[in-house]
Amino acid sequence: MPEYLETTVDKFTFRVAKDRLYTAQGAWAFWMQPETPNRVRVGLTDYLQQRSGDIAFASVQPVGTNVAAGERLVEIETIKTMVELPSPVSGTVVEVNPALDATPELINQEPYDKGWLAVIETANWETDRTKLMEAEAYFSVMVAEAHEELKKL
Repeated sequence: MPEYLETTVDKFTFRVAKDRLYTAQGAWAFWMQPETPNRVRVGLTDYLQQRSGDIAFASVQPVGTNVAAGERLVEIETIKTMVELPSPVSGTVVEVNPALDATPELINQEPYDKGWLAVIETANWETDRTKLMEAEAYFSVMVAEAHEELKKL
């Protein structure tokens, strides 16, 4: 079980897993080392899933698809909106979470665990990781964004 950074903004509590790297768009990447050193598990952050609403459907690029960092990896349909999440890394999709077909709400319930989206065999993890944020940096971005969203209400 990962450790978390946690904050409450208004009535919402947001968590950021410390053992992952992040994009500003709300994707996380977890390096699956040492078992599979070129593979990265990818998911949606707790903040983005809460902001988007209850997830009804997740369409992840199929196994075998080559994706570039920043290119659409998944399209998520919620009760509020459609969300496109770009891939945090470049590589080939080698696994898609099979549980999401029957229970896409796992993304809302366990975004850092059972609600993961895909596993990507990275083309160059060492290069991609330099473009991602450590948990503490993403946490700061997330807190600032959450406060900005609150001002709009």
